[in-house]
Amino acid sequence: MGMVGGGQGAFIGAIHRLAAGITGEIALVAGAFSRDGDASRAFGAELGLSPERSYASYTEMFGAELALPEDIRMQCVSIVTPNDSHADIACSAMKAGFDVICDKPLAGVLEDALRIEEAVKETGRLFALTQTYTGYPMAIEARERIAAGELGEIRRVAVSYLQDWLSREDDTKGSKQASWRSDPARSGESGAFADIGTHAYNMVEFMTGERVTDVAAELRAVLPGRAIDDDGMAMFRLDGGAAGLISASQVCSGAINALRIEIYGSKASLHWFQEEPNTLSLKRRGEPEMVLRSGAGTPYLSDAALAVCRTPGGHPEGYIEAFANLYAAFAGDVRDGGKRPGTPPGYATIEDGMSAMRFIRAANISSKNNSAWTPLAGIENQS
Repeated sequence: MGMVGGGQGAFIGAIHRLAAGITGEIALVAGAFSRDGDASRAFGAELGLSPERSYASYTEMFGAELALPEDIRMQCVSIVTPNDSHADIACSAMKAGFDVICDKPLAGVLEDALRIEEAVKETGRLFALTQTYTGYPMAIEARERIAAGELGEIRRVAVSYLQDWLSREDDTKGSKQASWRSDPARSGESGAFADIGTHAYNMVEFMTGERVTDVAAELRAVLPGRAIDDDGMAMFRLDGGAAGLISASQVCSGAINALRIEIYGSKASLHWFQEEPNTLSLKRRGEPEMVLRSGAGTPYLSDAALAVCRTPGGHPEGYIEAFANLYAAFAGDVRDGGKRPGTPPGYATIEDGMSAMRFIRAANISSKNNSAWTPLAGIENQS
């Protein structure tokens, strides 16, 4: 694997490297870690890379790696840069013949996302998006139980992702992560809804197996002077007939990483909270709550959930392990030369990423039109 971005002081780059390392299947062999060539080479040295494989730019890396013998050169590229650069890097990588795994969201704006989608179609390369929370065993268990009909007909979904790390005016000072996320030129057409709202949105589609068709949204910037949304909510409709509500905010004092989803059906409901990720609650009317726990060998879990459990019950697994499950699935497909037929990919696909980008555009348009219901279909042709 080669990496673009993720240099000194970058939070998410370290997470990606840890996750890839946990799989035991991926070796980081090259990188263009910074726009500053000297900084990129210095950081590569810190990571123990060969000096000649720490590059000053991603274009230099792609060209140099292609010139290496096939059994040495990198096979795939991990993109961990701000949103505005995803499209240029991903398209260049795929056209050079490399598979891509990219941090979410797919791009800063829908037009750039469409460029990536077109490059995937043109090149036939693998493309994975790291929607982290779908890698948790109990999120997968929820999906499997819903698919098996255990909840009956899905009626309503409530999902929220609340944080407080941008809740003060000085939170953007001295923080690379905060400064680019609150800058429309870097983040793109949305702030909180793109950064964490897409996680909440993806969990809805991942667990229910349905797609969102319409939204009625209100996005706003709570803090004075902030040029992009830091708080928002949206009603939505699913193609199976259910309705739902999504909230995403980075200005909720006291909320740390509070991603929560509740899915209600005609027979039962499922409840999952990211800060307690090893637990899934199943509730039925007039019956005691059933609390399910993750763990290798747990007899009541589905095969799909057990396949990504690393430790026995009572040994909690968390964020890095969930991330690693996405990398492991991607590595398997890279090694096999493509997605394995008849199996779920194990990571978010270009289709999932495009759905989220259309949701962001539709939410923005809806918000500008007094929260009018707005369809996702054909949203790229609206303004």
